[in-house]
Amino acid sequence: MILVHIHPLYPSKLRSEFCKPQNSFLSSTTLFCSSGFSFKLSSNASFRCFCSKNQNTHEASSQSFSALAADSPWDRGSVWSTMAFYMFCLHIPLSFGGMSVVSQILQEPNLDPQTEAISLLVAQILELIGTLLLLKFTVKPQYNFMNFFKATDLSKDRNWLLASAIGFGFLFSLVSIASFLADKAFEPKAVNNPVVKEILVSGNISMATFVLVCCFITPVLEEIVYRGFLLASISTTMKWPHAILASSTVFAAAHLSGENFIQLFIIGCVLGCSYCWTGNLRSSVLIHSLYNVMTLLIMYLS
Repeated sequence: MILVHIHPLYPSKLRSEFCKPQNSFLSSTTLFCSSGFSFKLSSNASFRCFCSKNQNTHEASSQSFSALAADSPWDRGSVWSTMAFYMFCLHIPLSFGGMSVVSQILQEPNLDPQTEAISLLVAQILELIGTLLLLKFTVKPQYNFMNFFKATDLSKDRNWLLASAIGFGFLFSLVSIASFLADKAFEPKAVNNPVVKEILVSGNISMATFVLVCCFITPVLEEIVYRGFLLASISTTMKWPHAILASSTVFAAAHLSGENFIQLFIIGCVLGCSYCWTGNLRSSVLIHSLYNVMTLLIMYLS
């Protein structure tokens, strides 16, 4: 079945347990050649002018895809150090160590589903609050931190809801194809995950808590970090396709799941493209949430 490898973007600990627009300008040579005056140029100079004009036109067309701002609210030199601080001081301790701390406090090696879901909720809320504080205190003084959630001027002309629908459909197709190929190349995996299934069917409280975490808090948290902060920051120093590839690699690696790395990388690329084109974080958050809703529904009904 092609859906066997579809995994929701759960908080990392639970997963580990069960498995600008740039202003294009023409060079002086191009401006010289495009003027209305007539000059006698050598064939080499004319060729250089033609190539320069085509190259600039191509670069402008490529960059026009991205609606992200040309300047980042965070200092370029501190982007990776801020990302490292988030990883080692917030993400890994809370997402991977949170459950162990709860188990030690309650002195129960195996937590019941409801306790596990509530603990997961608390850990994700703490990580979200810590992340917002980190980004607020590292933002440039001249920037209003709340503008981080607002759309850019260019993105206002782009329909983020339509982009979200297209992105979700494209993501579902890519993941289905990847799952089908993985089934052909390797041993198929079961659709139903016993840990997730136990949480979903153990009671209304555990189900509601787990759905809240996976379909709202985690998508908001991860999109803020990997798209709103990381992708938006590095896209000011490199072309947007390269920025998407780099941020998607970090996104996939942060889940510490080797068997799902390629799938997570594909998901990151789709979410990154959606955010780049719309310039609106709501688009990637919605796609992320819908993807998790779909996978949870599949596991619940399987």
